Amino acid sequence: MEKEIKGRAKGGEIKNALMTPEERKEQSKKMVLAKKKRALLPNSAYRGEMKIGDMTIPCCVLEDGRRLISERSITGILGTTGGKSYRLRESVALDSVGPMPLFLASKALQPFIGETFYGMDLSVVEYIDGNKISSGYEAKILPKVCEVWLRAKEENALQTSQLVKAKKAEILMRGLAHIGIIALIDEATGYQYERPRRELEEQLERFISESLRRWVSTFPPDYFKHLCRLRGVTFRPDMKLPQYFGTLTNNIVYKRLAPGLLKRLKEKRNEFGKSSNKLHSWLSLDTGFPEVLFHLGAVVDKMKRHTSYDDFEKELNETMPIYPEDPGLFDDPKDWAER
Repeated sequence: MEKEIKGRAKGGEIKNALMTPEERKEQSKKMVLAKKKRALLPNSAYRGEMKIGDMTIPCCVLEDGRRLISERSITGILGTTGGKSYRLRESVALDSVGPMPLFLASKALQPFIGETFYGMDLSVVEYIDGNKISSGYEAKILPKVCEVWLRAKEENALQTSQLVKAKKAEILMRGLAHIGIIALIDEATGYQYERPRRELEEQLERFISESLRRWVSTFPPDYFKHLCRLRGVTFRPDMKLPQYFGTLTNNIVYKRLAPGLLKRLKEKRNEFGKSSNKLHSWLSLDTGFPEVLFHLGAVVDKMKRHTSYDDFEKELNETMPIYPEDPGLFDDPKDWAER
């Protein structure tokens, strides 16, 4: 090892001796800029690997709490290789969402990217991982990436060689729907035990709007159609739904999205609204509303597979369990060890 280090140092001296004064000056400038850039990059505080199916995805949590997935691993799983992908990435500008990632650099995927990622940032994040600079993407984009691939498959836009990637996207999507990407990364990195207790409160604040939003259609017709079918109720487009469907929806949706969310939504409505306000009208537009839509998509998919409400609820409990209301769930295990 010592010989290797000495060999590299000797090689550097020889290279430096062969450079002109101008070249050495330029090299010095580059080194200074590189050091300044490195000093500004965030550090990874927790590292680990997510395992979904036969896929392994390195991930980390930065010091500022951002969860990242490895750029290289996602490109390896869902990306395409060859010069065409690189040329497409350079030639196509995704003005609304950021630079084109290699795992979306396919002409077949382009019609579905803008709408799926509207309002999200697809910029790569560089960070310090140990002694090296690594790059990744915020974890929340992964379900959207899978959605793009699956929509392209549904529209028969993919080439035969790309169907393997679409299958991987389907496996990833199912895995993420079962556990949740944030929980996966927190478990893989150990961040779940170090997470500040205030994060639960911050999460709820992101889910809930400060004021009553203008009413927009949130629940897809298929949700009520299949809920009626599973409960043995005749469905009509103009029908008034049974009152107890509200209780069912609280169980199916709000209790499974975030700890204490249902209670907080009701408190918000009682304090600033009236009893006739729909709970989803108090969801924030940037977090709560999209999360509910994504959750409902997974719920309806499960509904379609069952003829019995009990069987549907059983699968729901196994794959998307209800969050306990007990705040003790979020205690640091070390606290209990000290008692």
